Amino acid sequence: MGLKGKLISSVEVKCGGHLVHDIFHTKTHHISNICPSKIKSFEIHEGEAVDVGSIVEWTYNDDGKDKKIKEVIEAIDHETKTITWKVIGGDLLELYDSFTIITSFDHHWTTWTFLYEKKTEDTPEPLALLGIAIHMTKDIDCHLLK
Repeated sequence: MGLKGKLISSVEVKCGGHLVHDIFHTKTHHISNICPSKIKSFEIHEGEAVDVGSIVEWTYNDDGKDKKIKEVIEAIDHETKTITWKVIGGDLLELYDSFTIITSFDHHWTTWTFLYEKKTEDTPEPLALLGIAIHMTKDIDCHLLK
């Protein structure tokens, strides 16, 4: 049995959390243009938009290596501006039995929550992925402030 973990990081955004939520919910395909050094592509495999039940895939750069995350959108709460993404494929599942990412956005904060179960005790905490998420949030904030 693996080990469960939880990482949470909040990033201050000057543009307003509602605008960052809008990028992730309705303009997700623009993220690879906003932060091309970290996000190589975003594709919707099932569904026509980022909606509950949609299956999406990200290609991202982790220390010079392209990696993939395939996710199903489990929940979207427009009132609290929260999106829950459950990983169903890709490189993360080589290290983790389960992995869920929750993004939430309020007035001046974007919060990333990672819920995961490691396959072994030797599996590292997903700090590199959290760093990519923080970097992406800062890039989106700068883009929206232009």
